[in-house]
Amino acid sequence: MVKPVLLVAGAIPVIFAIIIVIPLVTTPEIPSTAIDPSDKSEIEFTTHHLRNVSPGITDRITADQTEIIVIKNDGTVTYSITKDGEVSLPKTVKIENAQRIKLVAMIKETGFLALPFESFSIKEGTETYQKYGLKITLNDDTNQLYWPEADATEKMIPPIITMVQEELESIMEIIRE
Repeated sequence: MVKPVLLVAGAIPVIFAIIIVIPLVTTPEIPSTAIDPSDKSEIEFTTHHLRNVSPGITDRITADQTEIIVIKNDGTVTYSITKDGEVSLPKTVKIENAQRIKLVAMIKETGFLALPFESFSIKEGTETYQKYGLKITLNDDTNQLYWPEADATEKMIPPIITMVQEELESIMEIIRE
């Protein structure tokens, strides 16, 4: 027969493990606790719809459409689109502070600013693709990244870049509507 003292002693580590694991499982999002209210941030995200034009000897890449959003520290978002060389009037909206904090937390918590600039080569034979650009200024630190859509390159796009891209595209989609 197992002594009750051994059962209690064995149950204590199990209880502590459960206490630690439950918050990690129930909150899969990145915490926003690292956000300092005095942080100054600006995020500029561009989407280029590119096409490879081959007039003969040399190849040239041209942009059919370029979309730009700039998110200021106060949550003001400016959206502009250039299509076929014509620039539309910029739209300005304000996003919720919680959404801006989530985005800045994703960038700050994951070390996004420390990502090295990496060149992504385009697969041979790719005629049309999207290329993304992201310029982040957090306080006085600035980082700029450029990457193509996943189907246009043989290299793997880091998941943190994809997460930030999806969040910014959702903001862009809201503004388009």
